[in-house]
Amino acid sequence: MTAEELRLAARDGAAPPAGLSGPLQALWWEARGDWDAAHAAAQAGEDAESAWVHAHLHRREGDLANADYWYRRAGRRRPDLSLDAEWSAIAAALLPGA
Repeated sequence: MTAEELRLAARDGAAPPAGLSGPLQALWWEARGDWDAAHAAAQAGEDAESAWVHAHLHRREGDLANADYWYRRAGRRRPDLSLDAEWSAIAAALLPGA
């Protein structure tokens, strides 16, 4: 699955595809426009990938101080990318085989 296929699956499906990690489920929910479900999925993880998605979600929300905290937890910095470009970059990095 590619990042674009994940985005399309969010438009067409009622639930995330089977086998997605928690961070990818969070991205799927975000692509559907359900920030709360995305946040719950990201917050459930304790790993760097979950923290990365969590940071992205707070960046989208406009809470940059909270986003920066989660970027640090992920071992990253806030990128100089559009939110959509960041979403695609995260999805591409986290999808199997990437």
